[in-house]
Amino acid sequence: MILAILTIAFSACEKNQNSENEKFLFKAVDISSLPEIEAEGVRFYDSKGNQKPFTDILRNHGINTIRLKLWVHPENPVNGLDAVAAFADRLRNGGFKAWLTVHYSDTWADPGDQQTPEAWQDLSLEAMKDSVYDYTRRVALRIHPDIIQIGNEINNGFLHPQGNRHNHPGQFISLMQEGIRAIRQHSPDTKIMIHYAGLEGSSNFFTTVSALDYDLIGISYYPVWHGKDTDSLEQTLEQLSNVYQKDILVAETAYPFTLDWNDWTNNIVGLEEQLILPEYPATPEGQKAFLQKIRNIVEATPRGAGFCYWGTERIAFKGPEATNGSAWENQALFNFDNQALPALEVFE
Repeated sequence: MILAILTIAFSACEKNQNSENEKFLFKAVDISSLPEIEAEGVRFYDSKGNQKPFTDILRNHGINTIRLKLWVHPENPVNGLDAVAAFADRLRNGGFKAWLTVHYSDTWADPGDQQTPEAWQDLSLEAMKDSVYDYTRRVALRIHPDIIQIGNEINNGFLHPQGNRHNHPGQFISLMQEGIRAIRQHSPDTKIMIHYAGLEGSSNFFTTVSALDYDLIGISYYPVWHGKDTDSLEQTLEQLSNVYQKDILVAETAYPFTLDWNDWTNNIVGLEEQLILPEYPATPEGQKAFLQKIRNIVEATPRGAGFCYWGTERIAFKGPEATNGSAWENQALFNFDNQALPALEVFE
């Protein structure tokens, strides 16, 4: 009897320890445009054709984290601090973690474009550093995100020209330090990510930022821009995480389920030559297989911490003849009838 009790107690203890040691996997989607789409009265459907709230469909498929972009003084307020904070609160109340990508710009920031916010453009370096700290502090206190990116795809730095990584490497690092300092002081539980787009040059970049105090490496991987060799992606993730001793995520990825279109806006991916063939055709099952490959690579990486699908919600919501609609509707995770695609099953 005593032996049986001890066996049960040991098994329970071992189970609890395994649960505590089990690594959390960020299974994320970026749905930054959802409030704008919802304002148009668009309805979404699960894989069985039942109309449901968009976030319920995501949650039912195992998605646990939502990534949102944030601009400083955007023309469209949906990407500003007030709207993003309200959306983050709504998502948290729905059980999701909040992952914030702060562009430090009034518009899109990526390797080819890192525009300083208009209100900051005539500032000295010291005043710019103060602005980065104060703005990041306000973001931290308002949202307290689970993950925050100091910049978005900052291969060439951010806040150009002063924060250009190649022309002013010291200034780039000093501006990054101010954003990081604000987070550490005002939202200490937030994990800080540094985000690079692609594979080529990534090792050199993360050597440049190796002295910074951050937690996560984020890598964007789109075959159309970053190559079709998924083995290279796997090798890069493992190398970066090992060399720099950081957990690593695929911070952005996407793949088409068709090469057709659903509005009159030119799609970014629309040619067979942009695909990984024959492994991943532009079909619902091909999209699912590609995303499953991404998840498999992340989980095979010893310090792989998660993955994020970009543009999950970016259907052709402005109508079939819109020329300013979605250039991404064939890469969303909902088909042209706004019905959930098989790729969502990869998050389960």
